[in-house]
Amino acid sequence: MTYAIIKTGGKQYRVEQGSTLVVERLPVGDGDTVTLEPLLYVDGSSVIDGEDLSGVSVTARVVGHERGPKLRVVKFKPKRGYKRRTGHRQELTRIEVTSLGPASGERSRGSRSAPKPVAASPAPAATAPEPAATAPEPAATAPEPAATTPTEETENGS
Repeated sequence: MTYAIIKTGGKQYRVEQGSTLVVERLPVGDGDTVTLEPLLYVDGSSVIDGEDLSGVSVTARVVGHERGPKLRVVKFKPKRGYKRRTGHRQELTRIEVTSLGPASGERSRGSRSAPKPVAASPAPAATAPEPAATAPEPAATAPEPAATTPTEETENGS
């Protein structure tokens, strides 16, 4: 059994090839193809998740756009004459999963060219010598006012 867990609209769904599901509104037209983000891929006994999911693709065809059921919201506060009645209909998209599995580009890429070897140790980075630390220059200080003499204090009337 082959299935995948996908993420769209802040929710997660379990999908199989050919399955139809209703998700939050997607910004694509009717009949367009959309690629969904897989979180987990299970093919029989093998499970693929994490970084290995870059080689897995889930594509779906948009069947149509719909609106969900009307939800009634009633606010009422007794003894105050406060009554409010509003409603809400969620915008939805119905999709059908068309393909599920390894990305088509992943199979042929390995046969075209061999992967390039990665250097085992990084090249030493050349570091520039740091300039010698110099002592900061002393800041210019303002001259202190001259001390007053006792005779000047008496003349001022203090």
